[in-house]
Amino acid sequence: MDIAALIAWVITALGGFYMLGTWLSRGGAKAGNSRLPVPVLFGHFALAAVGLVVWTGYVITEKAALAWTAFGLLLPVALLGFTMLARWLPVHRARTAGAAAGQQPEPAERYFPVPVVAGHGLFAVVTVVLVLLTALKIGGS
Repeated sequence: MDIAALIAWVITALGGFYMLGTWLSRGGAKAGNSRLPVPVLFGHFALAAVGLVVWTGYVITEKAALAWTAFGLLLPVALLGFTMLARWLPVHRARTAGAAAGQQPEPAERYFPVPVVAGHGLFAVVTVVLVLLTALKIGGS
């Protein structure tokens, strides 16, 4: 199960990298109209990356403290992720009429593909569950 969690985490990270790249290439915070606060976005990214490194350490060593540390890191990652999802949904639902009329450019996160957002969230939930089950030693490793 620890390898399944690692695979799920890597897939989640790939979706996150894609969205971060999209956000940055579309102007990100420089455009001045993003609803995703920079500290939230980069905090989510940094904690998830550190957690992935810790989880990889657990997979190699099987030290329980690393499993619980990785799970502990996932909790704020999930909270920040839900925060960004809540701020992204209104942007996604907004029509492009305002930008077409020249009022103001669309936020960078408007260009996140829905399947990538959904897949990122789904694999994130799977990752949290698998990491918790592994830390609890349920289902074997």
